[in-house]
Amino acid sequence: MIHPRIDDLLERTDSRYNLVIMAAKRARQINNYHHQLGEGTFEDVAPPLVESRSKNYLTLALEEIAEGKITYEYPSR
Repeated sequence: MIHPRIDDLLERTDSRYNLVIMAAKRARQINNYHHQLGEGTFEDVAPPLVESRSKNYLTLALEEIAEGKITYEYPSR
């Protein structure tokens, strides 16, 4: 069973495409954060915003989206 459920995730965004983009970007940020821990440098990358048993960065990103910690706003034109 997939957790969090796709139905719960789609309630937080307007399309599957937007969900994929949000999750991929956030997973990349979490990956960069963990790589910077070993180097001792910290840029503008936030640590994971949820407690999770998973070590998978994409799962962490999806859990953040499901809890409403990560949102997306369309840029104004």
